[in-house]
Amino acid sequence: MQLVKVGLCAFGMSGKVFHAPFLKEHPGFFMSAIVERSKEDSKEKYPDAIIYRSVEEMLKHADIEVVVVNTPVQTHFEYVKMALEAGKNVIVEKPFTVTVSEAEELVDLAENKNLFLSVYQNRRFDRDYLQVQKVVAEGKLGNIKEVEIRFDRFRTEPSGKEHKENPEQNGSGSVHDLGSHLVDQATQFFGFPEKVFADIFSMKGEAYANDYFEILLYYKNDLRVRLKSSVFTKEDHYAYKIHGDKGSFLQERTDNQENELVAGAIPTYGKDWMQPLIETDGILNYFNENSEAERVLTLSNPGNYMNYYQQIYEHIVFGYALPSLGNEVVQNMKIIEAALESSKKGKVVEL
Repeated sequence: MQLVKVGLCAFGMSGKVFHAPFLKEHPGFFMSAIVERSKEDSKEKYPDAIIYRSVEEMLKHADIEVVVVNTPVQTHFEYVKMALEAGKNVIVEKPFTVTVSEAEELVDLAENKNLFLSVYQNRRFDRDYLQVQKVVAEGKLGNIKEVEIRFDRFRTEPSGKEHKENPEQNGSGSVHDLGSHLVDQATQFFGFPEKVFADIFSMKGEAYANDYFEILLYYKNDLRVRLKSSVFTKEDHYAYKIHGDKGSFLQERTDNQENELVAGAIPTYGKDWMQPLIETDGILNYFNENSEAERVLTLSNPGNYMNYYQQIYEHIVFGYALPSLGNEVVQNMKIIEAALESSKKGKVVEL
């Protein structure tokens, strides 16, 4: 099996939870380098990886083919550009960059260097997202007219993370953080909208970056898609509400991969590592092909973030399609920038 050598730009929560476990368990990858500026926490679980004290040092000395840029978003442009100029393929955490112009420059650079650039949109591999994707593709709801996608939390106290909560930091706040997932899912389901209207602010006060948003996407054929997030939501909502002219589908947010990984779970290669649900997590209420009303309780299948890295591996070795290409995610960033403009000006923004 061809071995792909990878370097990790940081070993914080993202590195420990979303990247290192999958790179270690996938037989096609070898994590040969990790950046830790002062600690050596990675040595216990990843003793074969050489520790470097800076991204610059790793790019200069490490024997790697792929670089994972999983540092704060404010550093993404600098590090991705540095990696591409060093001749490395790049996986970059969402949000891609702070601005659309930065992202476009990186996409052009990767193309000119004949390197790949993929944005780590792991929520495409959540069980709940995959279930909605399946129901939408089946067409049982008919012509879809109204959609709501939510990602709520109950985090009323500041986290202390400057790059996420300081309103003076470009790219901070929920719109870039959780919004990048919701916008990505909307465009995966329904494509690029025509117009945007948004309400974005901080419920914790002006001293903090936005932690609430409601973004309304206007599509052709009178489709409306509402994206919403709040950190003052103690009781869960249905994360997805899909309404068409033949019925409705409601889906809970039940993917638990992140929590399991934080708790120390080890993902497995080649099979689902999450346990099946015991209780149903969705409701499909529609008119079937015989025009008879059916109300079905649905059960989503396990998601698997390993499939992202499997797709990366298959792209490198076999030339298969690359997941979440940089130029695809640039389109999502245009929606985010338009939403921020809309909220600031209080008007609908054309795309």
